[in-house]
Amino acid sequence: MYKIVKKNDLAPNIFEMDILAPRVANSAQPGQFIIIIADEEGERIPLTICDYDKEKGTVSIVVQAMGCSTKKMASYNEGDYFKDVVGPLGKPSEYVEEDIEEVKKKKVLFVAGGVGAAPVYPQVRWFREHGIDVDVIVGAKTKDLIILKDKIESVAGKLYIATDDGSYGFNGMVTGLIEDLVVNQGKHYDLIISIGPMIMMKFVCLLTKKLGIRTIVSLNPIMVDGTGMCGACRVTVGNETKFACVDGPEFDGHLVDFDEALKRQTQYKPEEKASDEKHVCKCQQQGGAK
Repeated sequence: MYKIVKKNDLAPNIFEMDILAPRVANSAQPGQFIIIIADEEGERIPLTICDYDKEKGTVSIVVQAMGCSTKKMASYNEGDYFKDVVGPLGKPSEYVEEDIEEVKKKKVLFVAGGVGAAPVYPQVRWFREHGIDVDVIVGAKTKDLIILKDKIESVAGKLYIATDDGSYGFNGMVTGLIEDLVVNQGKHYDLIISIGPMIMMKFVCLLTKKLGIRTIVSLNPIMVDGTGMCGACRVTVGNETKFACVDGPEFDGHLVDFDEALKRQTQYKPEEKASDEKHVCKCQQQGGAK
């Protein structure tokens, strides 16, 4: 059993939890994920690690309550327990294994969309801890959906905000802001690391390929069981079949077949809808019984 020691709301239907899991916290590295099983009836939920504290023995997750399982997680509070927390899983970000002096020579830009800001934070913090300033773009549909702004700003060299509706920061999508920084402002980047919705990462890569900037993406959105056994996260990368959970979750974005990945992401929509309807019905029955 794994205790929830802290919970707070970040935005509508988006919440953050700190979970007591010392062994996971002690081994976690940027880019990795964990699997959470809420209770005996719960399914496996792969979630990228938002933060980890080796001294406190905690790992942080950010969850957007959309489907049945994440809505169930949203009902848990401080002091409650999850049945299982497994990890860290997946391969760490490539720069973790690189020579630090070579990493310092690169100018890096992170691009986060929506809850993608969560896995971006520990990566940006890693760079700051190694004396490297990186720029960060955080994008959201509207100002109310921007999360972790203060945390990311505390470790970023420069933070840029973009909102689709122009309610805060740059008026437009993250791709427009990237183009503005590189083309109009003349900023140079050797590497872009983009994490967020699949469709966002696809268009970021289309742009950065045109701009000639190497781009890494995280394919965590298509993971299901997190072990490679279900095959749901199969993806073609450079004409080779990879599994996001065991071979990634990070890959060269210019080699990813995003159209295939986007189709794969929708394959369980009917089951998800049925499960969500069942969950709503169960909650209504329980509410009526009180």
